[in-house]
Amino acid sequence: MDDTRAGDGAEGPGSGDGAVGSGAAVAVGHPGDPDGLAEFDEETARLYRAKVWGGARRKLWEAPTDATLAERLRELADWTDASAHGGTVVDTYGDGVVEVLERRVATALGHPAAVFFPTGTMAQQVALRCWAGRTGSPVVALHPLAHPEVHEDDALGTVAGLRTVHPTDAPRLPTAQEVRDHPEPFGTLMLELPLREAGFALPTWEELTDVVAAARERDAVVHFDGARLWECPARLGRGLDEIAGLADSVYVSFYKSLGGLSGAALAGPEDLVEEARVWRHRYGGLLFQQYPVALAALRGLETELPRLPAYVAHARVVAEAVREALTEAGTGWFRVHPREPHTHQFQVWLPYDPDVLTAASLAQTEATGTALFRRWFTPGAGGPPGVALTELTVAGPGLEWTAQDVRVAVRDFLTRVRA
Repeated sequence: MDDTRAGDGAEGPGSGDGAVGSGAAVAVGHPGDPDGLAEFDEETARLYRAKVWGGARRKLWEAPTDATLAERLRELADWTDASAHGGTVVDTYGDGVVEVLERRVATALGHPAAVFFPTGTMAQQVALRCWAGRTGSPVVALHPLAHPEVHEDDALGTVAGLRTVHPTDAPRLPTAQEVRDHPEPFGTLMLELPLREAGFALPTWEELTDVVAAARERDAVVHFDGARLWECPARLGRGLDEIAGLADSVYVSFYKSLGGLSGAALAGPEDLVEEARVWRHRYGGLLFQQYPVALAALRGLETELPRLPAYVAHARVVAEAVREALTEAGTGWFRVHPREPHTHQFQVWLPYDPDVLTAASLAQTEATGTALFRRWFTPGAGGPPGVALTELTVAGPGLEWTAQDVRVAVRDFLTRVRA
């Protein structure tokens, strides 16, 4: 949902939830300190990393922080001028271009209506409390690695008055049988598609439909945390509307996958959406003007959404090349997860301290102008000791990388780690 946890534009399972170096002094390399021995406060280090990785000549993706304010504003203004929205009057309290965006999302997801929210955290709290009122149950079944459980400071319980239960703690979405066998009643089953903390993991289409059917057997409604739902058709083999149509309601993000500024939408039945608008106001989410965010979201739907299948396909090429290079280099234990990515993002695990790997990533970019890996983190609860993980995203710039390019970059990275 609405977390940029890695701080450097490279989202990762880090700051705010146990990342090494979060809020503390960290060692980073730079041209005046080739051994990476100087210590900086975390904010200084973050800004330096963002500058180095943002200025890389070759990268797998363009992170949100890989540009200046002026550059980002010019990009959005140029697109707006070239689009049908250039002469549109600015919005006021959710009309105008925000309504255009809402209609576009509802159509894309095959739901009767949609409502814009400034954050996904707010959108999902509102959706789940609305369903609790309709089902008469404040209990939400979800995965313990789901975003509300890991990254929202117990907001569902503290703010929305809901209680959560877990059909499974395996690093995947629950099976239909686990949903059927859960011993406690629940009113809503929430499924995060893909499950980011488990490696952007998705079920198969058959598994997903079976899980939804199992929830219906228990008279529960189904809500999709679809922050990255845009990427799911490649793995599931169905269109967005058919996937989203399985659920009673769906939340989607505009800055994940689509390259927007921020913002989210909740799609579902008209009566739910209208109630959600009331709760949005109560939560303080009815902002005076949102046209930059709405325009950036519309740009993402027009320009990035059609390209996502190519990103997913090439992520599989990159993942296999990374695995081959790590195997050939004799690194010992490592993990590329999933071995064949389900989306255009996946995890890489190595048996080193995360600060060592982050310093090597930074040194590689400084020396070669290539940004392969970015920041590394200590895995959360359940991860093996003595290892670190990072997330790789393959987007537009990554399509230019061949498998051989990836293998060369991995080998160069490893020489810096071992040095």
